[in-house]
Amino acid sequence: MSEILNANPTIRSAADLPSRRREPTKKTKTQRPFGLLSSTIPDSAYTPDPFNPSSPSESESSDNDEEVEPIDEQEIYDLIASIQDPEHPLTLGSLSVVNLPDITLTSTLPPSSLSNPSLPAITTVTVLVTPTITHCSLATVIGLGVRVRLEQALPPRFRVDVRIKEGTHSTAEQVNRQLGDKERVAAALENGTLMGVLRKMLEGC
Repeated sequence: MSEILNANPTIRSAADLPSRRREPTKKTKTQRPFGLLSSTIPDSAYTPDPFNPSSPSESESSDNDEEVEPIDEQEIYDLIASIQDPEHPLTLGSLSVVNLPDITLTSTLPPSSLSNPSLPAITTVTVLVTPTITHCSLATVIGLGVRVRLEQALPPRFRVDVRIKEGTHSTAEQVNRQLGDKERVAAALENGTLMGVLRKMLEGC
C-alpha cells in the first residue's frame, strides 16, 4: 500500500452527494448490533444515557418493541458513504465508489411466516461497488468494509450482498466470489492486519 494505485481519483464535493441524515429516533431496546465486527465495539457505546430526557422509558420501549422501522436505499447510502477509502484520505461516497442508484433492497417472507404471520420480511440489501480503477488491488478490502459496516448497523432481518459492479474491475468475478463466501469472509476477518485496516476505514462512520 506504499504505492498509490490511483494518484488522481475523481472527487465529488460533499454538497453533491445525496443525503438524508435522519434525526436520531427512539430505540426500543439497548442491543449490540448483530454483525461481523460487533465484538470489536465496546458495550458502553450502546448504553443509553440515563440523564438524557429523550431516553425512552421501559413502558415506552415495551409499547414499541414490535415496531419495524422502515429502511430505504438512501439510508443504506448514508451508512456507507462515509466509509474511508483505504488508499486515499477520502470517503467512498466522495470517490463515487458507492452510489445511490447502485443500492437495491429486496424483501421476501421467511419460510416460518406461514405459521407466524407477525414475523418481519427478510430484506436483502445489494450494494454494487465501483472501484476507482479497473485493476484496483484493494477492491476486496473495500467490499469487506461495506459489508462489515452494514452488518454492524442493520437489524438481523437484513441480509447483505456486496458485489463489484459489472464492467468496473478486471477480476470482478473473483472478487465477488470472495465477498459472497461467508466462510472466506469470516477467515479474512481473523487477520489482524486486515482488521486494523477495516477499523480505520470505519472510524468516521
